[in-house]
Amino acid sequence: MRITEIFYSIQGESTFSGLPCVFIRTTGCNLRCTWCDTEYSFYGGVEMTLEEIAAKVESFGCNVVELTGGEPLLQKEIYALSERLLGLGYTVLLETGGSLDLSQLNPRVIKIMDLKCPGSGEVERNYWPNLEILQPHDQIKFVIKNRRDYDWALATIRRHRLDERFALLFSPVFNEMNYRELAEWMLADGVKARFQVQLHKYIWPPNMRGV
Repeated sequence: MRITEIFYSIQGESTFSGLPCVFIRTTGCNLRCTWCDTEYSFYGGVEMTLEEIAAKVESFGCNVVELTGGEPLLQKEIYALSERLLGLGYTVLLETGGSLDLSQLNPRVIKIMDLKCPGSGEVERNYWPNLEILQPHDQIKFVIKNRRDYDWALATIRRHRLDERFALLFSPVFNEMNYRELAEWMLADGVKARFQVQLHKYIWPPNMRGV
């Protein structure tokens, strides 16, 4: 499969934030979100076999692995790779843009799925049947750019009763959404979600790759 990079770092987002993690970043994405910070993963990359990927992951000695991108579900080998990693005893996370069907993934994979807000420019690409595919251990992320995004996220949570079903993540767009403002909106509305920053961007330079 085509891989942009494999690296060992601190998990910057999700309920696993702060933990060491091995990241497998696949190449290619079918979305073009306005705030994307990994455009370098859209093209290029190198071909690696599943054996080569597994060996690289093992070299870091870490039991948490995240499959990310780009969009990892674009590559059919992602299913075999996730099965292999699960079989080797890893905790496997998969971060996805939420536009593709999740039903073929092993339920043991912990899915961190975006629901694209209007400010992403890709709100029409959300694949809503995924809400019935996700397991209770999975997580839904809303990337919030402005008040419109926040209101859309809140209405979506209430419509689908998401706060009764999954861990929810509110992630302000770096250098666009005021953190305090978002936090105060959440507190005022009693939102049952985790406010999260992209922790890695505060440890290393925001545009640094491989972290």
